[in-house]
Amino acid sequence: MLSRHIQRLGRDWVARWDLAERLFRDGQACKHMTWAEYCCWTRYSHLNSQDCPGSRKSPLFRNWQLSKLVQNCSIHRSVPNMKSEGDEPSLKRRRHSGDWDVGCSPDEKLSTSPNEISPPPTETQHEKESTPKPKGGVIKRHWEYFCQQSKKMKILEEDKQISQDNKDPQEKFDFTVTSYNILSQDLLEDNSHLYKHCRRHVLAWDYRFPNILSDIKQLDADVLCLQEVQEDQYHTEIKPSLEALGYHCEYKMRTGRKPDGCSICFKTSKFSLLSSNPVEFFRRNIPLLDRDNVGLVLLLQPRFYYKPATAICIANTHLLYNPRRGDIKLTQLAMLLAEITNVAIQEDGRFCPLVLCGDFNSVPYSPLYNFLREGKLNYEGLTIGKVSGQETSPRGTRLLSIPIWPQSLGITQDCMYEEQQKQLDKERETEESKETQLENMEASVIVSKRSPADLHHSFQLSSVYSHYLPDSGVPEVTTCHSRTAVTVDYIFYSAAKESSAKQPGTEHIFDGGLNLLGRLSLVTEQDLWTVNGLPNETNSSDHLPLLAKFRLEE
Repeated sequence: MLSRHIQRLGRDWVARWDLAERLFRDGQACKHMTWAEYCCWTRYSHLNSQDCPGSRKSPLFRNWQLSKLVQNCSIHRSVPNMKSEGDEPSLKRRRHSGDWDVGCSPDEKLSTSPNEISPPPTETQHEKESTPKPKGGVIKRHWEYFCQQSKKMKILEEDKQISQDNKDPQEKFDFTVTSYNILSQDLLEDNSHLYKHCRRHVLAWDYRFPNILSDIKQLDADVLCLQEVQEDQYHTEIKPSLEALGYHCEYKMRTGRKPDGCSICFKTSKFSLLSSNPVEFFRRNIPLLDRDNVGLVLLLQPRFYYKPATAICIANTHLLYNPRRGDIKLTQLAMLLAEITNVAIQEDGRFCPLVLCGDFNSVPYSPLYNFLREGKLNYEGLTIGKVSGQETSPRGTRLLSIPIWPQSLGITQDCMYEEQQKQLDKERETEESKETQLENMEASVIVSKRSPADLHHSFQLSSVYSHYLPDSGVPEVTTCHSRTAVTVDYIFYSAAKESSAKQPGTEHIFDGGLNLLGRLSLVTEQDLWTVNGLPNETNSSDHLPLLAKFRLEE
């Protein structure tokens, strides 16, 4: 039997504990609480923890001040134990203050101050259990529509849509393209240090894939270019799910032991497949090319188009990440462009329109980016670490060698296969008359005097995105995790003839081109951190999907 003193203290403790338990159960103490085993036994230091019912091996309480608790609603639970989707986000979500272009679910308001506390809930416990919990903040992205007028892009009103001409739909062919790095699960787990800001449950593939599939359904693109597609998940989940949505899927896994790769999927109601051409960048006999990155090039024929011979080339790749190996990145890109040239050129020597998507692991206006946009690059004196622009202070001063890749690779400075370029040059010489040869003599001299450090390609490429918000000039980003937030994903397209000037050395011409009709807007780093970066509750990759709408011009 316990003494009366001990029994009285026990009843007093139990009464206070029951009151606190009722307050927590009814949700009246406070809505956002964190638990820190704070309350203590200093007043009852002579008691053993085993004398109290429900006690643990170590004392649970240090100082139980219930009246102050109820008055201030200040119970705090440690951050690692947060499991509720409505819990306070990590510190990175609070890095920036102000008003962001981010929408929230109807039942949740994102606060911009760490001290702002939502009012206590009024619903009953049964209502809280039956009502689904709202997800985290939603990134607000909108469509930006364009029209071509006097070679200038003009943004139309947001609610105004562009559609095909109903009077003669066969004379215009519009289609949409998405580029999306969906984040391989194996790569996520191998690089867990990049996702320390994420709640653990949002990183599970069972949680992520439904969100990714929902994004794809909502985007409803005619062509999907996916990167970091894991092979086992592709065959068991991704491909069957996309085929059920009306897509035909082509896939190329990375070489070596890498478990992911690139995929291009297209709606069979919109296109038919003419050819599928995988590209492996690994070369066993070339030390420079010891990486397992790949690309994929498809030739698609539009259905129900008045010119049945017209084709569109779709290319997808994921270049090497390493910021300090710009020599490898440029060589991989040259190999991809050589395959595109081989696929996209037609019998009459013209190139069909091209859409080039992927994760290029290079930032806007870096040398690699400028090479894609301008069709030329003189890399003499360029350090390897500056090629991709990923590092503001690149390490090392090693310059790109001239030439970058060995002759045994079989690719010319024009990013074409040597045999193909020789054949094309021979065909062009036989077709040209003497007068035409004289007229082109000056251009030929320019080409012959080209420096060994000059690279060229034959495509007039434009970027769908401008990479900066038009009003503020703040950079857009396509990827965001614990270490960085930057643009590395792109959709390039071969612009119509009148929108780009032909450079010397790009003698081949396009069979028509593409006009950009619209794009899904991007956001800033600040926008993403208001929803705890990427991945998060609703965005299940560390990259944002890109989406563009094109019109085929003849």
